[in-house]
Amino acid sequence: MTVSAPATTGTAAHDAGVQRLVASHRAIPEGAPVRLAKRTSNLFRARTTTDAPGLDTSGLTGVVSVDPDARTADVQGMCTYEDLVDATLPHGLTPLVVPQLRTITLGGAVTGLGIESASWRNGLPHESVLEMDVLTGAGEVVTADATTRNPDLFRGFPNSYGTLGYATRLRIELEPVGRTVSLRHVRFHDLDALLAAVGRVMTAGEHDGEPVDYLDGVVFSADESYLVLGRRSDEPGPTSDYAGQQVFYRSIQHDRPRPTRDTLSTLDYLWRWDTDWFWCSRAFGAQNPLVRRMWPRRWLRSSVYWKLVALDRRFDVADRLEARKGRPPRERVVQDVEIPLERTAEFLRWFLREVPIEPIWLCPLQLRDDRPWTLYPLAPGERYVNVGFWSTVPVDPGAGPGATNRRIEDAVSDLGGHKSLYSEAFYDEETFWRHYGGADYPALKERYDPGHRLPDLYAKAVRGA
Repeated sequence: MTVSAPATTGTAAHDAGVQRLVASHRAIPEGAPVRLAKRTSNLFRARTTTDAPGLDTSGLTGVVSVDPDARTADVQGMCTYEDLVDATLPHGLTPLVVPQLRTITLGGAVTGLGIESASWRNGLPHESVLEMDVLTGAGEVVTADATTRNPDLFRGFPNSYGTLGYATRLRIELEPVGRTVSLRHVRFHDLDALLAAVGRVMTAGEHDGEPVDYLDGVVFSADESYLVLGRRSDEPGPTSDYAGQQVFYRSIQHDRPRPTRDTLSTLDYLWRWDTDWFWCSRAFGAQNPLVRRMWPRRWLRSSVYWKLVALDRRFDVADRLEARKGRPPRERVVQDVEIPLERTAEFLRWFLREVPIEPIWLCPLQLRDDRPWTLYPLAPGERYVNVGFWSTVPVDPGAGPGATNRRIEDAVSDLGGHKSLYSEAFYDEETFWRHYGGADYPALKERYDPGHRLPDLYAKAVRGA
């Protein structure tokens, strides 16, 4: 793979960015809440708006350096994965896990968790962090690693969602990749057979004698589901393009008894879901062939759909349209949940029966580390499947706010799972802390944010602070 000069910021520019960040923290009046001065987010939960000044992260959006020999990169906290991959891929390297959407930031994926099709072998993004600098709630920049420097913060930072501090620099591991990813789309007519195949791949690292590097899947119904098996390759040949008129998730479906095959460039594979926000672009008409031909290619990306969602929230467009048709408003059901592999088929059957949403994304994962992470205690050695579903359902006027989401939370808990906190949560406080490290969180909060300048995790995740 030919190496061109990647765009990196360098240490001097990084240090200047950190100085601006610290100065902006000091400029916030004593007692006033501290939050990032940013207008965009990849979170699906509301947050309290404020006119108070925020933290200036404008100098912390790039890659500081890439060390191709050590296979590491020093990356600023607000750097998007799009920019991170652009800096590492010319060296034939990528982060160990590259979340699905281009504008997710590295700091966001570590403090708020992230996942993708390499997670069955590489775990979650925070597990490839070697060390990080964090601006704490107290306004100090401290370095944390797994052994000697603030290891309690290192273990407690993932899933803290900015309630202990914000990462300014993260040193991460990288792994080698090829020029392309060769895909097999394997159809299943039975959910138990699908999940049994997931277990075999996670154990053996191969399927039907071929190695597997990337593993995810899509459920369209109880009798139509697919695994997408990816293999890193340098093989020459044509590659498919799903950043234009073709829609990736539709390419998966087939009626043949044998797998269908496809090849994408590595870059296009990493962003295969971003073009249509998985399948959520259909809500905006972007999958209609007539609309798609007129939709500029550069606008087929998640960041554009986020802007459309923001407009809908601001002007209540969708609910107004539903009201004009004589229908009730709709409840947003946008969640990712982790279910133990052995219980995933059971959860999927319940979900397909009770919640009118399809398709459903599946992403197997297993922690790399042999110790649990404080605020998101997935069990080391346990195999899980992330189940993602993103849509709306009609509101039941007699069931109270968030009725469907509450039922999902109960089902996930009953099956020994967890759910990510990037979207709305409805737990009572006792249940929440039982799931998310309540025994350890107060000590972390007291040490790294003694003045409680940042909201606590329950207030942020459930109450929208």
